[in-house]
Amino acid sequence: MSPGARYTELPATHRSHLQNVRALLPYLWAFRGQVALALGCLLAAKFATVGVPLLLKAIVDALAARPGGQALLPVALLAGYGALKLAATLFNELRDALFARVRYRAIRRITLLTLEHLHRLSLRFHLERKTGAIARDLQRGSQSLSTLLNYLVFSILPALVELALVCGVLLGAYDPVFVGVILGSIVAYVAFTLAVTNWRIDYRHDMNRLESQAQNEAVDGLINYETVKYFGNERLELERCDTTLAGWERASVDSQGSLALLNFGQGAIIALAVTLIMFVAAGQVVDGRLSLGDLVLVNAFLLQLFIPLNFLGVVYRMIRYALADMDQLVRLLGERAEITDAADARALAVRAGEVRFEAVDFAYTADRPILHGVDFVIPPGRKLAVVGASGAGKSTLARLLFRFYDVQRGRILIDGQDVRHVTQASLRAAIGIVPQDTVLFNETLEYNLRYARPEASRAEIEAAARAAQLDGFIASLPQGYDTVVGERGLKLSGGEKQRVAIARAILKRPRILVFDEATSSLDSRSEQAILAALKDVARGHTALVIAHRLSTVVDADEILVMAQGRIVERGTHAALLALGGQYAELWALQQRERRTGAAA
Repeated sequence: MSPGARYTELPATHRSHLQNVRALLPYLWAFRGQVALALGCLLAAKFATVGVPLLLKAIVDALAARPGGQALLPVALLAGYGALKLAATLFNELRDALFARVRYRAIRRITLLTLEHLHRLSLRFHLERKTGAIARDLQRGSQSLSTLLNYLVFSILPALVELALVCGVLLGAYDPVFVGVILGSIVAYVAFTLAVTNWRIDYRHDMNRLESQAQNEAVDGLINYETVKYFGNERLELERCDTTLAGWERASVDSQGSLALLNFGQGAIIALAVTLIMFVAAGQVVDGRLSLGDLVLVNAFLLQLFIPLNFLGVVYRMIRYALADMDQLVRLLGERAEITDAADARALAVRAGEVRFEAVDFAYTADRPILHGVDFVIPPGRKLAVVGASGAGKSTLARLLFRFYDVQRGRILIDGQDVRHVTQASLRAAIGIVPQDTVLFNETLEYNLRYARPEASRAEIEAAARAAQLDGFIASLPQGYDTVVGERGLKLSGGEKQRVAIARAILKRPRILVFDEATSSLDSRSEQAILAALKDVARGHTALVIAHRLSTVVDADEILVMAQGRIVERGTHAALLALGGQYAELWALQQRERRTGAAA
C-alpha cells in the first residue's frame, strides 16, 4: 500500500488519543518555563478564589453577631474581600497573558513543522494526496492543538485545583457529608458525560470525514475549472459535492440531537446534587451546628464548583473533538519520507558535470515496470536527447536524476558520485529543469522568476527574461513584472508559462540542465526563437533533452530512442536517419505533418 493510500484509508478511531498527545508534547516542551509561570499564576488565582467565600462567611458572621441591629462594618474583612477578588482577576489575566505566547507559538511551530514535513515527503505521496482534504486536516489539526491547550489550562486544571482546595476546606471544618455529596455528584456527572460523549464521537468522525471530502471535491473542481467548463459538468460537480454534504448534514443533525440528551442528563445530575447538599446545610443550620455564614460559605462553594462543572461536558466534548481532529495531523506527521539522505551523505561536488545511468531498472509499483537496463552517459558539456512515444519512460529519467524516486537496480552517477549517497539539496541545486507542465505560484511574475534564485538582482531577472524571449511580453503588461499570474499561472498561456520556466532555468545557473518537452506549448515560430535561446543556455552545460518533436533535438550530440522502457536506438540525427529504423520513421511522419500544417 502506498503512503498516500495509507493516509486516506486509516480511520481516526484506530489511533490512541494518548499517543497523539505524546506525539505533540515535544512541540510544547520548549515553553516549559512560561508554562510553569502560568501554572503558578493559576494556583495563586485559585487560592484567592477559594479565600473569597471564607471571607464572605466571616463578614456574615460578624454582622449577625452584633446585638440590637447596631452592627459595625467589618472594614478589614470587606477590604480583604475586595482585595481577594482583585487578586483572583489579576492572576487569571497574568496566566492568560503568559500562556498566550505558549499557545500561539506552539500552533505556529507545529504548522511550520508540518509544512516542512510535507515538503520532505516523496513525490509518490504528493501525486496520490488529496490537496483539499490535507489542507482542511492541517487547519483543523493546528486549531485542535489550540483548543486542547485552551481547555486544559483554562478549564480543566483550574477546576481540578479549585475542587481540591474546596474539598480540603470542607473536610477540615465541616461534616464529611458535604464532600461526599460533591464528589459523588462529580463522579456521576463525569461517568454520564463520558458514556454519552463516547457514543456521540462517531458522529464527529463522520462529520470530519465528510467535511474533508466535500472540501476536497470543491477544491478539486475549482482547480480543474477549465476541464469542468470544457465538458459542461458544473451540475455534476455540484451534485457530487451536495451528495457528500447531505451525509455531513445527517451526521451533524444526529450529533445535535444527542447533544440535547447529554445536556439534559448533566443538568439533572447538577440539580439533584445542589438540592441534596442545600437540604443538608439548611438542616444543620436549624440544628445549630452551622451558622448563617457557614450556609453562605457552602452555597458559595457550590456556585464556584458547579458553574464551571456545568461546562465540563462541553469542555470534555471539545477536548475529545480536538483529539479526533488532531488524529489526522499526527498521522500526517507520522508519514515516513520514501526518499531520505543517507546518514553519511555528503554534498554533491560537481566538477565536470558528467551524468551516467548504469543499467537502471525502475518501477513505480511492482506490477508496473517502467525502465529496463537503461544505460547511457552524457559527457561534460554535451547534449543528449531522449525521444520516443508517450509512456516510453522519458520523463521518468528526469525524475530519477532529481532523485524523486530511487532506482531498483543499477545506479545514477554525477561525476562518479551515486546520487543516493549525496544530499538531496545539493543534488537538486546542481540541476536546472524546464518541465513539460510549468505550474506557477499565484504571485507576481517577478516572484515566479526570482523563485529560481531568491537572492538574484532585478537586473539578473530581467536578463534571464530577455534570454527566454519573455521581456517583450512583460513590457506589454500594464503592471509589468508586478503582474499576478493567477492560480497555477492560469492567466498566462502555455507558451508564456514555458518561457517563465526557461527564464528560471537560466537564472538558476546550474551545471546540469534538463529540458522536458521544453517547447511543447509553443507554436513553430516561437519554437525557433526559444530553441536559439535554449541552445545558448545549454552551451557549456551538460544537458538532458526529453522531446517529442524531433526538430528540437537535431543538434544533440547523441539521441536515444526509447520504446517500452528500453533504449532501442542511439546515435546522432544523421546516423539514425541512415539507420532507417524507428527514429527515421518518426522523423518522416513529423515532417509530413509539418508540411501539411504549413500548407494549411
